[in-house]
Amino acid sequence: MENRFVEKATGAIADKYRLSILMELSRKGTLTCTDIQELTGLSQPCVSHHVKQLTESGLVNAQKEGRNLHLTLNKTSLQQLSGFLEKLA
Repeated sequence: MENRFVEKATGAIADKYRLSILMELSRKGTLTCTDIQELTGLSQPCVSHHVKQLTESGLVNAQKEGRNLHLTLNKTSLQQLSGFLEKLA
């Protein structure tokens, strides 16, 4: 189970756009898809693709409020990934 999570999580952060989204989430705490479009300059379909990758990896939580999707970091999953990487060191 841990190996599958690590594969998905590292695959998610391997992309420069997804990495920048994670970094911005760590600074701001929450983002909407519109915020991500402004941050990255990507189209709405591209943003949706990246958000899907991040949520499926378990690194990001998404909560729908009306027409907006609010994204936050899944700190438990990030700590799990950090623990795995520490084992490698």
